[in-house]
Amino acid sequence: MNPRQRQVEIVRNTPLISIDLVIEDGAGRALVGMRANEPAKGCWFVPGGRVLKDERLDDAFARVLFREVGWRRHRGEAELLGAYEHFYDANFAHEPGVTTHYVVLAYRMVVPDPPPVQPDDQHEHLEWMTIPELLSHPAVHENTKAYFRRGS
Repeated sequence: MNPRQRQVEIVRNTPLISIDLVIEDGAGRALVGMRANEPAKGCWFVPGGRVLKDERLDDAFARVLFREVGWRRHRGEAELLGAYEHFYDANFAHEPGVTTHYVVLAYRMVVPDPPPVQPDDQHEHLEWMTIPELLSHPAVHENTKAYFRRGS
């Protein structure tokens, strides 16, 4: 079995653990990216990524943050919003009949004066949106909107 087939079998049979980064600036805006890949391709979504096998959460947080936006920060600088479940009918390989299930640890960071972001290949581009704009935008994925409905 080649590595791609192995990954498809993992996605077919197990939930994936991931970290989502709910990054807000001092002006009440949140960072979202237009997804370039499945699942959630073509939707605005907060940056995030999978936790790798044998990877500690501190290391995963730092790796995902650097890979997704180019920043170096520690997990201790963020607030755990909670654990979420994301279910998708699609998968990274476009394999028919294979759904994707994530157990997501969402972390919130407020960065009053954020440095420039450097997007990765997972996003067509990154953008700052106000929370009301994000919540009303039809292309922002519902799983992302859930992070910002926390007081309502």
